Amino acid sequence: MSIRHFLSLMDLTTEEIRLIISRAIELKAELQAQTFSTLMHNQSAVLIFEKSSTRTRVSFETGVTQFSGNSIFLAPSDSHLGRGEPIADTARVLSRMASLIVMRTGPHERIEKMAQYATVPVINGLSDFNHPCQLLADIQTFTEHRGDIRGRKVAWIGDGNNVCHSWMNAARQLDFELHIATPKDHRPDQNLIKDCSNNIVLTEDPKVAAKDAALVVTDTWSGMGHEKEKEAREKIFEGYCVDENLMSVAAKDALFMHCLPAYRGSEVTAGVIDGAQSVIWDEAENRLHAQKALIEFLLTNSQKTPQ
Repeated sequence: MSIRHFLSLMDLTTEEIRLIISRAIELKAELQAQTFSTLMHNQSAVLIFEKSSTRTRVSFETGVTQFSGNSIFLAPSDSHLGRGEPIADTARVLSRMASLIVMRTGPHERIEKMAQYATVPVINGLSDFNHPCQLLADIQTFTEHRGDIRGRKVAWIGDGNNVCHSWMNAARQLDFELHIATPKDHRPDQNLIKDCSNNIVLTEDPKVAAKDAALVVTDTWSGMGHEKEKEAREKIFEGYCVDENLMSVAAKDALFMHCLPAYRGSEVTAGVIDGAQSVIWDEAENRLHAQKALIEFLLTNSQKTPQ
C-alpha cells in the first residue's frame, strides 16, 4: 500500500466516497451508543492551521480523541513554518513523529507540497482552492435526510469560492446536477468549470439556479482573505441572498445548507437559516463523523513509508 492523501474529493473514487459516507453514518450511531474505537491509540495527529477555524479544528481534535489518539495544534507562530522553514522539511520531520497531518492554509500549492514530502496521510482542512472535508459532511447530511444525491438538482448561490469548487467536484464524482448562480466576475475556476462541465450549469440568476432544487447551498460572501472587501462585496452580491422567496421556488421539500460561519441578513436571512428547511446544525455536527470516517479510511489504506 502507498500513502493515501485527501487534498480533494478527486483523491477518492466514487465508491470510496460512498463508503466513507456510509461509515460516517455508522460512526455517528456508534458514538450515540457510546462505543469508541482505539484506532489511534498511542498515535498523534498534527493540525497545522495557518487560518482561523472553529468547526474544522474542533471536529478533528474531537475525532482524534474519540479514536483514543492525541492531537497537536500548530498555529503559524507555533512552528518554524512561520519563520520560513521549507514545507518539505516540516513534512519530513512530522512524518517521523505523527501518524496524520491536517493542514489548513491559503495557497493550495502549500498543502500539495506537504503531501509531496510527507510519509503519512495529509488531509486538506481548507485551502483557498477547495474544502473537501466540508463536502463529506454535506453529502452525509443530505443522505441522512433525503437519501442518494445522485441525479438530484443542487443550487449553489453566491461566490464561486473554495467550497463551491468542492461542490463541483462532488457533482462529477456523485453524478448530480449543480446549478451555480454567481455574479459574472465571481464565477468558479475556469479550468474546473471545464472539468465539471457535464454536471454543472452556470447562471447569474439565483432563481433560475434554485428552481425545483432539492438542496440550496450558500456561503459567506467575504470569506477568509476577503474581509477587507466586505462592503464592496455586499454591493456586488446584492440579490444573491437566500431568502424565503428564493427558497419558495426550490422543491417543496428542499433543504438548506451553509458551511458556517453565517451572517444573517447578508448571504442568508435569519428566517431561512433558522427555519424548518435548514439542516445546518446536522451539517456542522457531521464534520466530526465524516472526518472520523475519512481518518479511518486513510489510516487503514495507507502504510507509512520510510524516508
